[in-house]
Amino acid sequence: MENLKIPTSIAIIMDGNGRWGLLHKNSRTEGHKQGVIALENIIKICIELGVKTLNVYAFSTENWSRPKLEVNTLMFLFKNYLVNKKETLNEQGIKLLVSGSKEKVPSYLLETIESTCKYLENNEKLTLNICFNYGGRHEIVDAVNSLLNDGYTKITEDDLSNRMYNNINSPDLVIRTGGDFRISNFMLWQIAYSELYFTPCLWPDFGREEFLKAIYSYQKRDRRFGGLSNEKK
Repeated sequence: MENLKIPTSIAIIMDGNGRWGLLHKNSRTEGHKQGVIALENIIKICIELGVKTLNVYAFSTENWSRPKLEVNTLMFLFKNYLVNKKETLNEQGIKLLVSGSKEKVPSYLLETIESTCKYLENNEKLTLNICFNYGGRHEIVDAVNSLLNDGYTKITEDDLSNRMYNNINSPDLVIRTGGDFRISNFMLWQIAYSELYFTPCLWPDFGREEFLKAIYSYQKRDRRFGGLSNEKK
């Protein structure tokens, strides 16, 4: 890896699990299982490169409209991941955050999320922010309502930022796998100036080579944040 800028915070829309499963195993569930393995690999690479925060879109507020069997499978997969990988995450120095609404999420999963986040809260190597039952618009509405409930009559950008789920910093780079060119209601407040990278690669196939392609693309970008290009200053 070239000794160039590494994004401090990365966000990934992990799209393509179901399609991968149907293509290779004739089962969407198998695709989701392979997606977990892909995430574990990317976590290792982030630690290796010195990335400090990894945000992943695991389950959106719109995903409840999927078949009940698939939704239940995703709930159990998430619970099993937290239970079975808790010690591994701790050994890797990973702090876990879970961002999203608690509405509709089964109590058994909420309890597991809370206990796992508590167990890992003092780790500092990498912050893994799993966006689960998450929607960008929902997050903004929740932030506004929180401020109104506290008596705010005039709201600033900083006020809103501080009320976003877990007060996560804006990602430098947003990656979407699966071939679609849209954000799908993901971190709408935080990605105003993030660099976007889209790839047709389905998430279970997204490994080191594909990840480094995204990093190389990011390194070539001239991030202006509304100002002038470095070449024109």
